[in-house]
Amino acid sequence: MPDSWLRLTTHRLDIYTEKLAKVEFLDQFENLYESNTYDRATLNELPTAYDYIRLGHPLSCVLEWGIAKLNNIKPENVISFQSIIIPVMAILRKNLLANKNTRIVYTDTLPSIFDEALLKHVYNYNFELQQVENLESLSPFDGSTVLIDQQDELSMVNFASTIDFVVNIHSKLGSILLVNNQQDASYVSEIQHVRRRETVAMTPVNCVVALSTMLGNTLGKKIRNVANDKALVTKTIRKITDVSTKALVGSSGLSIQYAIMMGLIEDAFENHSGKAIKFIVPTNCYGGTNDQARRVAACIDNVEVVDLHVDGDSDMVQSIDVILAKVAHEDAIPYIIAEIPTNPRVEVPDLMQLKETLSKKRITATGETAIEPVFILDQTFCPNVHFLGEGKILSTVRAISYSSGSKFPSGGLCTAGYCIGNEKVASVFDTIEKHLILCDNEATDLQYEILAEQMPSMNQRIAAAYKNTREFVNFIKTTLPTAKINFVSEELAAEGFTPSVFSLDLPTKGDTNEEREAYKRALNLRLINMMIAEIPNESKYCVSYGQLKGCYWTIPATSTQGTTKEGDKDYIARVALSPNMNLQRHEEVFMDFVEEILTPA
Repeated sequence: MPDSWLRLTTHRLDIYTEKLAKVEFLDQFENLYESNTYDRATLNELPTAYDYIRLGHPLSCVLEWGIAKLNNIKPENVISFQSIIIPVMAILRKNLLANKNTRIVYTDTLPSIFDEALLKHVYNYNFELQQVENLESLSPFDGSTVLIDQQDELSMVNFASTIDFVVNIHSKLGSILLVNNQQDASYVSEIQHVRRRETVAMTPVNCVVALSTMLGNTLGKKIRNVANDKALVTKTIRKITDVSTKALVGSSGLSIQYAIMMGLIEDAFENHSGKAIKFIVPTNCYGGTNDQARRVAACIDNVEVVDLHVDGDSDMVQSIDVILAKVAHEDAIPYIIAEIPTNPRVEVPDLMQLKETLSKKRITATGETAIEPVFILDQTFCPNVHFLGEGKILSTVRAISYSSGSKFPSGGLCTAGYCIGNEKVASVFDTIEKHLILCDNEATDLQYEILAEQMPSMNQRIAAAYKNTREFVNFIKTTLPTAKINFVSEELAAEGFTPSVFSLDLPTKGDTNEEREAYKRALNLRLINMMIAEIPNESKYCVSYGQLKGCYWTIPATSTQGTTKEGDKDYIARVALSPNMNLQRHEEVFMDFVEEILTPA
C-alpha cells in the first residue's frame, strides 16, 4: 500500500475523470491484481478514485471491491460509510422520491440511535419496521426490503431471496451497504450521491482495519484520550470564534451543514408549525452547499431554496434585503446560508449594512411581525474572524458559524468540520446535535485527535499563508497587469480578513465571446499544468485550501461548483497557498508562463 493511501486527503484532479469515479481506479487496480502486480510505485500511479476523500478514496474502493468479490456482487454495488444510519436513509430518500414502499427488517435490535419518529416527522421518510427471527421466512413485499445487520464481520453477507439491500454495521468501523445485483442501477448512483453530500465514506484508517480483519490480521489498537481531545477541540473552537456556547464537530463540513439544516427544520416545525421554510442560498457558492440545500428541499414539502446572488454585479446585502422582504410578506421562515468571503470571488460585503439588514424588523402581509432570519455563515475561508462574540457584527442577530475542518482547522489532515452559534441561537443547538447524532455524523476519535493537534496553531498558519498569498498576488499584478485578480483589499486584511486563496481571471483574446472564453479556459489549464510540471513536489491540481504545505490550483466550474447551474459557474483559476512553500520558485514559473503567452508566435 502506498503511504499516501492512508494519509491522503487532497486528490489530484489532473488524473481524475468524474464520470468514471471509482470505476477507472478499480479497472486498473483489477488489471494489476490479475497480473499479480502490487508494488507501491505502480499502485501509486493509479488514477484518482474520487475528487474528495470524504466521497471515497483508494482504500474504500479496495475494501468495497474485496467484499464484492467475496459475495459475487458488482463492486459498484458495495458502498462503505463511516455512518451506520445514513446508508438506510439513502434508500429511504430514493424511495420517497420514487413513491416506493420500504420495509426495514432486523433480527435482534435496531441501532440505539435509530429514531423512527424523527426520520418520519422531520425527514419525511416512509417505512415500516419488522423484527424477524428467520430471514428465509420473510414474506414478499411490494417495495424495497432493507436488512440492518449488526455484526463485527464486514466481509460475508447472506442475501435472502426477499432482501434487496443489506446494511452491515460494524460497532467500531462504520457500515457497508450491499445492493442486490437485481436492483435498479439508479439506486447505486443515488446512494453514492447521498454519501457525497450528507456524510463521508468509511475513513482510510478504518478501511485498513477492515481489510486487515478480512485477511485474518489484527492491528494493534491505538489508545486515544478521546475525552481530552474533545474538550481541547471545543475549547479551541470557542477561543477562535470568541463565543462560549455549545460547539459541535462533525465528520465533514457538509455533515455539519446537514445537521444545521435538519435541526433548523425541526425547530421550525415545533415553533412555527405549518409555515413555509426558505433556505436562501448563493447561486454560485460551493457546489456541495448548493446541492445539499436543494436535496433537502426536494424531500420536504414546505421547504424551498431561494437563489441569492452575491458576487460581481450583485451585492450580497441588497440581495438579502430584497429576499427577506418577500419572505416576510409571505410569513415564511428565512434561513440564509452564505460564505464570507465569497467563493471563488473572495468578496466581503459591507458588514455594517449586513448587520442592519439582518436586524431590520419586517412585517407580514397581515401586519404581524415577521420571523427573524437565521444567518448561517460558512467561514471556511477565514475561520479566524470574530463574527459572533459580544460586540461583534453578528452578535445581535441569530447567527451560526461553521467551517470545513479539512481546510485550516486540520491543515488538510482530516475532513472533520465544526459549528458554533451566538447566544441568540444557543437554544437550537441541542436540536442540531440531535440530528448530528441521528445521522451518526459526529467526528471520529482520530479526527478529534487531529483537530486537537492542529487547531491551536491555526491562526498562526492563517497569518503566514496570507503573507505568502499577498506577496504572490502583488507579484502577478506587476508581472501580468492585464489579469484580473479577486482578492481582499489591504483595508479588509487590516480588519482581519486574511484568506490565502485568490481567483485569477487571465487575459484573453479572440473576435467573439465564444473565442475569448475558449482561449481563457485553455490558458487556465496551461498555467496549472505548467505549475504542476515545473514544481511537482509543491504545486497540485486540487480543490483544497488551508493545507500545511504547497500550492493548490483548481478551476471552480469543473470542481467545487460541480452541481452549480452552468450559467453561475466560474471558469477562472483558483489558487490556494500555504504557510510552507517555495514562493520564489512559483514566481519564477509564473514569470516563464507570462513570457510564453506574451511572446509572439
